Amino acid sequence: MAPQDRFDPNFTDAVINGIGPNATPRNRQVMGALIRHLHDFAREVELTIDEWMAAVHFVNAVGQIYGDSKKTRNEAHRVSDILGLESLVDEIAHKIVADGEIDPTSSSILGPFWSPNAPFRELGGSIIQDGVPPNGQVTKMHGVIRDITTGKPIPGAVFDIWQASANGKYDFQDPENQTPNNLRGKFRANEKGEYWFYCLHPTAYSLPRDGPAWDLLQIMDRHPMRPAHIHIMVTHPEFQGCTTQLYPDTDPWLTTDTVFAVKPDLIVNFKPIEGDDKAVLDLEYNVNLAPKGYKGKL
Repeated sequence: MAPQDRFDPNFTDAVINGIGPNATPRNRQVMGALIRHLHDFAREVELTIDEWMAAVHFVNAVGQIYGDSKKTRNEAHRVSDILGLESLVDEIAHKIVADGEIDPTSSSILGPFWSPNAPFRELGGSIIQDGVPPNGQVTKMHGVIRDITTGKPIPGAVFDIWQASANGKYDFQDPENQTPNNLRGKFRANEKGEYWFYCLHPTAYSLPRDGPAWDLLQIMDRHPMRPAHIHIMVTHPEFQGCTTQLYPDTDPWLTTDTVFAVKPDLIVNFKPIEGDDKAVLDLEYNVNLAPKGYKGKL
């Protein structure tokens, strides 16, 4: 660690004080803290000129790959994920400890693959619109969406699901094999708060093994694997929505997820199904939502 008296003790304050009078209070707070922590980091590790310039080139490369991909490869989002930042911000934004017996379903990161264009489908329908892929295992997924304060069902809640195919790719990554909105769909819960539909058992996949995010993983001697998961986003106008991911309990990457998004209550058990010729597996998962304005234990 660098001796602090080697450096100008007033430099960081001078930079922070350069923030203009018209900055909003929040922007002043956020940028002031960012500058202070960034300067403290540089002093702590005695950042070299070459390391600083490597970081500049890294940031440039993150932007370039986004532009070159016609804005389909969000590398900045991926870098944020592998540094654990999105998972941390998600917890800060959504963590609620209930003051009753039912906690809300844990949130998890949105990730870069959600689409606002997923179609509504009929309850009991399927999101597998391009046929079952090789090695795909059709799963009947079902459950009840409930209010944590009353335990009562939430009729009309919207259950939005998206997932990668059995080859580990999402629809817009895989136009040779998938049409737009394959393995995506929205379902509206019935009067009992129930939802059910058909999807695939999820498949583990690697983050891309090229580009700035991959370079960063290699610097840290880390693998690029995500455990198999299903993305869900459950919403209702009168409740705090929940965006999260569900993970099979047999996945070998659960404890070393490269984006640090796994939480205990999101690990689920897929069971063999009987009496349903449309599926080979069954997944029951109930979702608990907090009413809007609910704070829980502070």
